[in-house]
Amino acid sequence: AYNPWDFIRGEVELWRYEGDSSLGQSHALSQPSPWAWVDISQLRAAAPLHPVAVQCQEAQVVVTVHRDLFGTGRLVRAAELTLGSAACLPAVWSGAETTVTFMAGLHECGSTLQVTPDALVYSMTLNYKPVPAGNPVIIRTSPAVVPIECHYPRRDNVSSNGVKPTWAPFRSTLSSEEKLSFSLHLMNDDWSAERASTLFQLGEVLHFQAGVDTENHAPLRLFVDNCVATLTPDRSSSPQYAFIDFSGCLVDGQLDDATSTFITPRPRQDVLQFAVDAFKFAGDSSNLIYITCHLKVSLADQAPDPLNKACSFDKASNLWAPVEGTQDICSCCEMRSCSLAGHSRWLHAPSQWQGGRVRRELPSQLDPLMKEADVVVGPLFIHSWQDHPVRRVPSRG
Repeated sequence: AYNPWDFIRGEVELWRYEGDSSLGQSHALSQPSPWAWVDISQLRAAAPLHPVAVQCQEAQVVVTVHRDLFGTGRLVRAAELTLGSAACLPAVWSGAETTVTFMAGLHECGSTLQVTPDALVYSMTLNYKPVPAGNPVIIRTSPAVVPIECHYPRRDNVSSNGVKPTWAPFRSTLSSEEKLSFSLHLMNDDWSAERASTLFQLGEVLHFQAGVDTENHAPLRLFVDNCVATLTPDRSSSPQYAFIDFSGCLVDGQLDDATSTFITPRPRQDVLQFAVDAFKFAGDSSNLIYITCHLKVSLADQAPDPLNKACSFDKASNLWAPVEGTQDICSCCEMRSCSLAGHSRWLHAPSQWQGGRVRRELPSQLDPLMKEADVVVGPLFIHSWQDHPVRRVPSRG
């Protein structure tokens, strides 16, 4: 972030932002943290006050606008200010305040994303469009556009007060009340280590490894109940694509252009691996997806059943096959409806977002060791071969 009062007017500047620092403190550009780029040259402010302050946070951008936008002493009206091509309105403002505040997610308000070799660059504009007042024949102010960019280093983690960012380190871990810790990792092609990059090309394969820490518990077997891809970390957002569904059916493998499958045999009972052909949403220019998977466990000595299974579609035999258990537990994948008599799929409604993640748990009276949780990976950047990211790093004035 930069101090809104420390800039030379009309200048383009680069500043670092760290979540635990004060607004007025700048940071050396060598530090691995996000930074903002703002061009106020259109404003030609006459006062030494910088009229636009930007904070590039882990999942959103906060833009604070001084209503004395041009440094003339005349305060612009908040209704004349919008953010981005979607013309988002201010989140905080009143007629008595001298500042207007916008808060928007990095992918909201019509922002655009560029992927450079070193950074993820989110771009949007602050727009000032004056409404004629008094005599409509004359105007006293001119419209203005202030370009804003947030740069996030791709090779470093971003942190703020101990809260993990949404895009690094490209995995999430959740713990239930009984210390069960679920995880989901992107792995390299030979499964030997976690993948360092989340940049993929269409035609590549995404290798996922789900796990649960069974320390201090009886042996457990892990299952992936469902996985859904979305454009935001909210699994209920639209559009969305469920590639694992119906309590462990990898339905993406049925598509003609997919080879998606669960990996058999498992490395361990508390680990489950699966491979999915890379994809992105049609018509989406951001080229990114978030993956949310619902993981759960059962006792390792409990036989797999239609609600606790991992089934892949075998194109050669045109049949569903389980990682373990009898083949009949996968027959419900073809019918797209899997259940057990006397059991409902969700006995309790999901809780609200907690710490940026959703948690679901079955009641202890069903099984004291039955636990489950949603875990999120992303964003993953999926490019087609014709995409050519452009690197743009503004120079200091």
